[in-house]
Amino acid sequence: MDEYLATNRANWDERGPAHAASPGYEVERLLSGRSELSGVVEFDCPLLGDVTGLRGVHLQCHIGTDTLSLQRLGAVMTGLDFSGASLAQAREIVARADEAIEFVEGTVDDAVVLLGREQFDLVYTGIGAIGWLPRIADWAQTVSDLLRPGGRLFIREGHPVLWSLADVEGVDNATLTIAHPYFEQENPQVWEGEGTYVETDVEFTARPSYEWNHGLGEILTALLVRGMAITGFVEHDSVPWDALPGLMERDDRGEYRLREGRERLPLSYTLQAVKQGS
Repeated sequence: MDEYLATNRANWDERGPAHAASPGYEVERLLSGRSELSGVVEFDCPLLGDVTGLRGVHLQCHIGTDTLSLQRLGAVMTGLDFSGASLAQAREIVARADEAIEFVEGTVDDAVVLLGREQFDLVYTGIGAIGWLPRIADWAQTVSDLLRPGGRLFIREGHPVLWSLADVEGVDNATLTIAHPYFEQENPQVWEGEGTYVETDVEFTARPSYEWNHGLGEILTALLVRGMAITGFVEHDSVPWDALPGLMERDDRGEYRLREGRERLPLSYTLQAVKQGS
């Protein structure tokens, strides 16, 4: 497991600066006005509701654009990520935005030790995060341990059906097939790709990467058995990046949907839960 962690950290250390410079993250737009939000958080707003005054932690915060956006909505945010290079970009972005957000370097498994038990009203996990974690049960335990009783989890994530699809190169919507595990496996999926999910001219050398899929039932059950009550679950027909190149079109909100057959494939979901107890 140490090998997987070290390899993935090297991957994100290399991609952090490239992502901050990429037009895909729209950092300059985000910094152009104090009311600007990242596209991901803007999409989340109708379900997220009022977060004013909540003490929140953004797990796997990467370069902090969503963390900053949540703070602009009124939460008092902390960001956690295992990539020091990504956090350096996050701190620079937040400083340019004239905001005060603490960013802490560490893994999700280290979060309770680093941040404290039952210190937060909100745990936020953004899209494309939990697939880097080998055990969803451990993630759910961390979420529960970080939250005060009555605190809530908000996660929007790529759908496990999306993560299980075969490479779409040279196919059309009618021939999308399941080729990778839907359910969590002990051993990771190994990806050798040289690129990344946003536009960049950087040539990456850090590879491969190791990832794990987690089925919806596994995610929901992991939270339920750790004292979390599910309060919302919505599946979406869109994701905020071109997940199936050649088959998708981008809308004016920056979300990508299938050009045809949208009703056949869930692409992302939003899950909300509240920690029970008093």
